[in-house]
Amino acid sequence: MAEIVIKKVAKSFGGFHALHSIDLTIADQEFMVLLGASGCGKTTLLRIIAGLETPSQGEVWIGGRRVDGLPPRERGIAMVFQNYAVFPHLTVFENIAFGLRMKKLPRQEIERRVTRTAELMHIEQLLKRYSGQLSGGQRQRVAVARALAMEPDVILMDEPLSNLDALLRLEMRAELKGVLAASKTTTIYVTHDQVEAMSLADRISVMNAGKIVQAARPVEVYRNPAARFVGSFIGNPPMNFIPAKRAGDGKWQVAGVALDGPQASRDRLEFAIRPEDVTVGAEGIPATVRVVEPLGVHTLLTCEVEGALFRAVVESDLAVTPGDTLRLAPKPDRVRWFDPESGMAV
Repeated sequence: MAEIVIKKVAKSFGGFHALHSIDLTIADQEFMVLLGASGCGKTTLLRIIAGLETPSQGEVWIGGRRVDGLPPRERGIAMVFQNYAVFPHLTVFENIAFGLRMKKLPRQEIERRVTRTAELMHIEQLLKRYSGQLSGGQRQRVAVARALAMEPDVILMDEPLSNLDALLRLEMRAELKGVLAASKTTTIYVTHDQVEAMSLADRISVMNAGKIVQAARPVEVYRNPAARFVGSFIGNPPMNFIPAKRAGDGKWQVAGVALDGPQASRDRLEFAIRPEDVTVGAEGIPATVRVVEPLGVHTLLTCEVEGALFRAVVESDLAVTPGDTLRLAPKPDRVRWFDPESGMAV
């Protein structure tokens, strides 16, 4: 069992608070992604779990054992970094075997583990090559294979695909998810790329300013953001937000249109809807088209609603040109409402 429990973990660097009392439980064999913009604290949290940083307060437990006082080598973890850290003077076999030899494992066991992980990462034909003879994607596979060969309880990954081009990232994402599921290893993966997070994670922890704003399954984070920040950060393009004011009889006025809304103590809320969750029709929010972007299977419209940008994803065969005025009707079950002061969902 390699359940990870983070209790009230905080980290300060002088007067700067990088993490604010983080509580998070990661189940055994779960793939957890820490997602956020640069400076949100995700890498700091990963380094605390790894033992490369000391928390200012709080506890870290792995497999029922408190580890925040232990050095990295005693925590049962392996790490894969953004830079490959592949030794250029060693062959692929020797790179993968490096940690195993440091542990003084028997030669046959080393060969078994190297062969197994090389096959998992589809690099068994490269075992006799040196890193200078490998592509970037192949070197990244070697780095992952080296971590897996240690058969760790936990594998920590810090933006391991960010140096690869788009096609290689797509290929590696698919392989990585399958390999880690097969190895039954608890994984924590740090990224700022929401596509990586949505495609890889069992759960996503969205971080902002040293706090976890929401931790949930990818579809839950996307469909039901717990805070305005989550809706604005996840999605490409992100959620649209329009000020709303109480109109009476359970209605809220949004851009001059009365819509059903929640019971709330405030007289003003924020209406939110994703671009793909509106339809063009005879009724709805009036929007003036500013930019039309044909994207193949659909068209992205950038519109103006009450002086603010509003994006809509529509059918590719819809005839529309800049300057047109459309009515955009939100799908009722996809509308979200936020408190404009706290930023939290209502």
